[in-house]
Amino acid sequence: MRVTYHKLVRDQIPAIIAADGHQPVTRVLDDAGYEAALRAKLLEEAHEAQAAPDGKLASELADVLEVLQALAAAHDMGWEEVVSEASRKRGERGGFDQRIFLEYVDQAR
Repeated sequence: MRVTYHKLVRDQIPAIIAADGHQPVTRVLDDAGYEAALRAKLLEEAHEAQAAPDGKLASELADVLEVLQALAAAHDMGWEEVVSEASRKRGERGGFDQRIFLEYVDQAR
């Protein structure tokens, strides 16, 4: 039986699959394919974090972080650059500490 995935996986996943007695078929992506796959993986992991019960949230957030770090590296960004930009935006626009939920905006005419 064949199970199709068509997605980016962590480096050791093929070996883990093989150790379970299955035969993974893989390929190495070029730069453009890798970037596209990382962006898709980011959405996948974000959805998993959104759906995770509290006891699994840290694990799912770790997956999101791993993809973020890989995506930054794929764009020749150091992680410090991403953290610096996050800090700049926090200073400029704030964080999420106050739990503000915007319902709507009445536009002046």
